[in-house]
Amino acid sequence: MKIKTKLNLGVGLLFLMIIILSLVAAFYIFSIKKDTDNILKANYNTLEYSRNMLLSLDEINGNEEKAIAIFETNITKQIANITEAGEDKATYNLQKNFDFLKKNRTDETLKSQIRQDIFKIMKLNMNAIKEKSDIAKHTAETANFWIAVTGTLCFLIAFNLLVNLPNNIANPIKELTDSIKEIANKNYSQRVHFMNHNEFGDLAKSFNIMAEKLQEYNNSNLYKLSFEKKRLETLINNMHDPIIGLDNQGLILFANDEALKIIGLKAEDVMGKLITTLALTNDLMKSLVIKDLSDEKQKSLPMKIFADGKESYFEKETINITIKPTGEDQIIDIGNVIILRNITVFKELDFAKTNFIATVSHELKTPISSIKLSLQLLEKAETGNINEDQKQLIESIKDDSQRLLKITGELLELSQLETGNIKLNMEKSNPYEIMNYATEAVKVQAEQKQIVLVIETEQNLPDIKADSEKTAWVLINFLTNAITYSTENSTIIVKLKNENNQVVFRVIDTGKGIDSRYKTKVFDKYFQVPGSHKSGTGLGLAISKEFIEAQNGIIGVKSELGLGSTFYFKLAAV
Repeated sequence: MKIKTKLNLGVGLLFLMIIILSLVAAFYIFSIKKDTDNILKANYNTLEYSRNMLLSLDEINGNEEKAIAIFETNITKQIANITEAGEDKATYNLQKNFDFLKKNRTDETLKSQIRQDIFKIMKLNMNAIKEKSDIAKHTAETANFWIAVTGTLCFLIAFNLLVNLPNNIANPIKELTDSIKEIANKNYSQRVHFMNHNEFGDLAKSFNIMAEKLQEYNNSNLYKLSFEKKRLETLINNMHDPIIGLDNQGLILFANDEALKIIGLKAEDVMGKLITTLALTNDLMKSLVIKDLSDEKQKSLPMKIFADGKESYFEKETINITIKPTGEDQIIDIGNVIILRNITVFKELDFAKTNFIATVSHELKTPISSIKLSLQLLEKAETGNINEDQKQLIESIKDDSQRLLKITGELLELSQLETGNIKLNMEKSNPYEIMNYATEAVKVQAEQKQIVLVIETEQNLPDIKADSEKTAWVLINFLTNAITYSTENSTIIVKLKNENNQVVFRVIDTGKGIDSRYKTKVFDKYFQVPGSHKSGTGLGLAISKEFIEAQNGIIGVKSELGLGSTFYFKLAAV
């Protein structure tokens, strides 16, 4: 039998018995009330009338009209209240004798007869009161019996429910709870053993099926995969760098807590959404999408994001995820993982370093200039005669001071670029003039190594929008490097060409070239190709890159080891 049916039957029967108990009690209370009301109305009132008539009869001695009126009133009420057998005859005899008494008020014999009639009426009602009292007592005893019987039945039913119902409900629940705890502790062999044909039986059957499936799942590879997935999710969430995973359609598969924090969205607002859709309303997502679609220059710049209560710097790294399906040879793309590495600390150190370099370089420039001026004074004949050894020392000091001045100049240029203090004088510039200025600047250096500078230019090149001074500086740096790394009696070609509305400056040397491993690093600050001369700072190409890109140009290198190098930059034509 179903638990619900048992509850309905038990509680319904108890409710029915309570209703019966209430009806029985109400019936017998009404019966007792009816009996007592009958005694009060039918007999007690008659006794009261009889007492009043006896009292007034004693006062009838002549012309006592008031006593006669009282007697008449009470006898009238008694006539209206005749209820017992024989009471009517006694009442009418009383009325007849009273009528005689009114005519002969001093007749004591009539008074005695009247008293006897009154006593007879009183005796009849006294006997009736005793009989009706016995009836009421019997009614009360019967009521007590039936109320006791009904109450006992209610008690037995309630006691049965109290004893059996909690156990019938609590015991299966307790067993089920214990089994659930075992399942939670990964004891998937646990089963529930009560199989009654009720709700608990159905629940036990479902629970056992679930436990069996969990056991099967736990023993399967799917469980192991799920466990490893949970492990990876925990690992990703505990990483301090924001991480976002995308499928090959741009759908967001996961985002760790750090990513959600800087995005400013909840997990349910991000998971399963297209990053391009979120980019419409979220600035960070928009910047991530723009970074993916932008050029290499934009990709290399750190991202400024407000995080940890301050403006922070993040370096974005996009890792393409590919797999090779089992039994197939072709690798397929399944998505990307975006990692935002927090480089704020390094950026702050870099700012401090830049400011330090700028300060030191600025302070060094003045004494170096003073050294050069002093050397110039020493070289003059007016200062005094110097021998050959002294001349060599002066030349050595002059070269070293010139090199120091170049290094401090480069450091100042770099610090200005990094702090954003560099100012470009963008104007219409003639590419021929820039080339001529650069080649003249390195002409002496090239002649010292007997290197020939070959200039190849197209006719009628358009003007370019550029800072001619900074652009010439870059071209001079290219030429200086080419001369440094070229052998004596070699040739360096300087080419100017118009390509796709851009003027391209190329410097081609026949030096030893650059290993392919280092071509992407030559424009990094302080980088020098292993095995090359260490006389420089490794800043020239880095500054050149900043100068050209600040003018919205493109800079690059093409080189093969042993076949020389070609450094180039492109600037837009006007």
